[in-house]
Amino acid sequence: MSKKDVAEWHKEQYMTDTRHSNKEEEEKKIDRSPSAKAIHDVIFEEAESELARPSANLFWSGLAAGLSMGFSMFTEGMLESYMPEENWTILVSSFGYSVGFVIVILGKQQLFTENTLTPILPLLHDKTLKKFWNVMRLWGVVLFANLLGALIVGLVTAHTPAFTPNELKAFAKIGHTALEPGFATVLLRGIFAGWLIALMVWLLPSAGKARILIIILITYVVGIGHFSHVIAGAVEMFTLAAMEERSWGDVIIYYIIPSLIGNILGGVILVAAINHAQIKSGKKEV
Repeated sequence: MSKKDVAEWHKEQYMTDTRHSNKEEEEKKIDRSPSAKAIHDVIFEEAESELARPSANLFWSGLAAGLSMGFSMFTEGMLESYMPEENWTILVSSFGYSVGFVIVILGKQQLFTENTLTPILPLLHDKTLKKFWNVMRLWGVVLFANLLGALIVGLVTAHTPAFTPNELKAFAKIGHTALEPGFATVLLRGIFAGWLIALMVWLLPSAGKARILIIILITYVVGIGHFSHVIAGAVEMFTLAAMEERSWGDVIIYYIIPSLIGNILGGVILVAAINHAQIKSGKKEV
């Protein structure tokens, strides 16, 4: 074997070893789950960016989210309209409930319930009046825009021939089911919905390629549990009121208000505050 051949052989071996080493490093990175602090820092950085956005920017993003959430009701209702009235029907139709969330979250649109976690973390770090009012600005703009989008969807659904009578009947049924329990139960279910959606936001930074699966699974649980989500539910409520199945006062007092309170409590207290306390405690992570 000539010196040139020996040199080529060593070069090839070196490149092979380097590739194996790089592959092992990549596998280690994939296998290593991010720490709670790393997840916190990713969400915190994103929150600071969102809080710096002008109100007009937040409004249009929030309006897009409110409109997009209509696809949760559309898909769930259309699935239900083609299925028999059986106890297990909800197990299938609730997959449709996830559609609006997938569009909103992957499309980076502003959804109010996500913001019960994201901007709260900077506020918990910097408890100043200036930061508080900035969070309130974001909340107010996004909530108003989300509800406006939901209202537009409800009016279009009820007053145009876009959907068949069977589909409209299914939409009304979804709305009646959500509104039926009364103020206290809607509020309690709203806490669970806010808790789950905020947990979903907490999980997404470490989800990698499983992001869409996490979104579908969490929102599917919200759907089958009839947990009250203020924006997805607002589409159903405004459609119900626009169809004159219930009064506007009923849907606002007995659904929008209690679900809003519940979503805030579930997201802020059960996720944002507890996970912030976990990081602040400085305990060594396992």
